[in-house]
Amino acid sequence: MLAIGSDHGGFELKNHVKKHLEERGIEVKDFGVYNENSVDYPDCAKPVCEAVLSEEYERGILLCGTGIGISIAANKFKGIRAALCSDVFSAKMAKEHNNANIICLGGRVTGRELAFMIVDTWLDSDFLGGRHSGRIAKIHELEK
Repeated sequence: MLAIGSDHGGFELKNHVKKHLEERGIEVKDFGVYNENSVDYPDCAKPVCEAVLSEEYERGILLCGTGIGISIAANKFKGIRAALCSDVFSAKMAKEHNNANIICLGGRVTGRELAFMIVDTWLDSDFLGGRHSGRIAKIHELEK
């Protein structure tokens, strides 16, 4: 299962991404928001990050207007490796090299079809391990 959440700036794109994932046969848990009323993105990042950290959900997707604020908030959670992805190559590298367990998208800056390609690429990519595992270990050391 995949966890997804957004603030008001990512609400519309979140709904499109969620539908796209469901059409791919991926079970998605929507942690909100459920309308375009203004909310603070740190509050929206929290339940998705906690769900991923609990291992109830393997990965998560977070959206805000640009993806910047929500990615900063998500990366404050020890064990979260959230990558802001605005192109397909970054999505591939986020998984293959960084083993990102959350990707972030900007609802006001990323088109729907591009968002689908970014999400699909990230989901269909695998962590390469090897030298990248050592780098991930160093990131975990920074969290201490």
